[in-house]
Amino acid sequence: MIKSYRGRLSNNETQIINLHTNNGKTGYRIVKFQTMPKSPENQNEEGTLQIFTVEAGATAAAANGEVNFNDVTLIAASFYSSATGATASPEDYTVIFDNTVFNQDIFMGCKSQGEMNYYIELEQMDLTEDQALVAIVKNLRNKQ
Repeated sequence: MIKSYRGRLSNNETQIINLHTNNGKTGYRIVKFQTMPKSPENQNEEGTLQIFTVEAGATAAAANGEVNFNDVTLIAASFYSSATGATASPEDYTVIFDNTVFNQDIFMGCKSQGEMNYYIELEQMDLTEDQALVAIVKNLRNKQ
């Protein structure tokens, strides 16, 4: 089953997508992540949206916009830019997401010149007791 979420984030804003359940036996994996600015017709626009398994990662990403693939809590990143001028690229769009299965809430952070829209699709799956426990312990360890 695929669940979709969409919304908009402003510069330096974070947002939570509530996914946790009481027993942790529902898992998710990102299958699609798309972003675009609030006003795509603007000539000069730039923005980064990132998805983390912990709130601290999203807060830091919103504050400085740094993308760090060494961060094990980062599960998706998107960069959008458009510019005018002879030496500028007219449009650039990059999206990367991990194949990680998670069963807790996820957190988005935005660093942009304006507001950025997002659309995310998550594959929902049933987890065994052992898989749920592993996902929960991994998430708790990453929060430290």
